[in-house]
Amino acid sequence: MLQDTLHVRNLQHQDYESVWRAMQEYTDTRDSESFDQLWIVEHPPVFTQGQAGKEEHLLNPGDIPVIQVDRGGQVTYHGPGQLVMYPLINIKRRQIGVRQFVTNIEQAIVQMLAQYKVHAYPKPDAPGVYVDDKKVASLGLRIRKGCSFHGLALNVDMDMSPFQRINPCGYAGLEMVQTKALLGPATVAEAADKLTQTFSDIMGYQALVHHQGLANLYE
Repeated sequence: MLQDTLHVRNLQHQDYESVWRAMQEYTDTRDSESFDQLWIVEHPPVFTQGQAGKEEHLLNPGDIPVIQVDRGGQVTYHGPGQLVMYPLINIKRRQIGVRQFVTNIEQAIVQMLAQYKVHAYPKPDAPGVYVDDKKVASLGLRIRKGCSFHGLALNVDMDMSPFQRINPCGYAGLEMVQTKALLGPATVAEAADKLTQTFSDIMGYQALVHHQGLANLYE
């Protein structure tokens, strides 16, 4: 059944803007019968600034491009070695509110890291997931017509130095950490496999259908 199936798309390495535009298009053109999807991708180096993003949190972007986007939250960094997952979910059809959906995403990350005996946790006043007060995953969503786009970024095995060019998520001095250093998933592929399963379980999907790339989005 439509309600029970999550379509998982591995986009591999794709530039940020083209994936963002594809998310917008799918969200704007989907209807009540369109599939829920989870897009998995790694982006080249880019800073993205949320709708309420303040210029003061961009300390020294240098040669890394900055893109103003239509998600919530402040500035964050994406780059190779970071798992980015975009859940394109009809949350109205699944009968959950935005707050519960955010909690589900955070708990999927927490449960995935618990499999590696890593104690991670969300914070009620600062969306994302933390380990020892260091941020391992960032979260920024947009809901349109009861459907979500944008999503989460989990630091896995990446060059962390660009985070020093910003106040991550608008917090000066916030330290970032990655799963490889925590003895969690050591590769993006491993993290994607584990996190896809925990997210699917928490959201109540019964079946996963895997695709490569963005071809045939509505099939």
